[in-house]
Amino acid sequence: MIDGKRVLIIMPAWNESEGVADVIKEVYATLPGVDVVVVDDGSADETAKVAAAAGATVMKLPYNLGVGGAMRAGYKFAHDRGYDIAIQVDADGQHDPRNVPELIERLAAGADLVMGARFAGTGEYEARGPRRWAMLVLAFWLSRMARTKLTDVTSGFRACGPDLIDAFARWYPVEYLGDTVESTIAVVRAGYKVEQVPVAMRARTTGTPSQSPWKATLYLGRIGMILLLAFSRRSALGPARKKSAQKAPKALEKQVS
Repeated sequence: MIDGKRVLIIMPAWNESEGVADVIKEVYATLPGVDVVVVDDGSADETAKVAAAAGATVMKLPYNLGVGGAMRAGYKFAHDRGYDIAIQVDADGQHDPRNVPELIERLAAGADLVMGARFAGTGEYEARGPRRWAMLVLAFWLSRMARTKLTDVTSGFRACGPDLIDAFARWYPVEYLGDTVESTIAVVRAGYKVEQVPVAMRARTTGTPSQSPWKATLYLGRIGMILLLAFSRRSALGPARKKSAQKAPKALEKQVS
């Protein structure tokens, strides 16, 4: 536990046997008191075995669902076991667990979803080409929707409290980048409070990036469709933005049904 809260680190992993043990050990060393569940997303290597040997609880999916599917399974695990806080930490070593306490502090101060953000004045991470253009467009429009500055809405380093754990256990997008962009749009439209914490992302230690310039280019068009849909329904969803946190999970469920 951290500050009286049961904290679960959800670590989606796909063919990360070379580095996942080091990431798990770093989490335990940096954050004593947290639990770690590794969701093995249909790996063809020894990810599950290595993660279990490092001390994590392991959920092994029968085939690859993508990050969104793995995270939905992780949120269901957190919900069923009554965790107060769930935090996504990638298995490739990019997310620094030393930033976790600040994410938790923002939750304690009233945020519902807190993202570890690149491009917010910390670190030297850079993105170029279509991927960078997509990030800029998303950051601009989602900042307007959330009424706060968001610089990195595609970040997978994020923390949430019990209301969103409950909602995400019942619904979480599984398509490409839906786990970050679409989930954030739904959260904002449902009236949750979203904040970010500047972090320095590290270079991945092992594995192969799941993204590519071609996917990023294709996603530019998809981003436009997502934003047009969100803003075309904005007036109809106005009242949901004012609902209390107790009613927000139900509102979220309606937005994505």
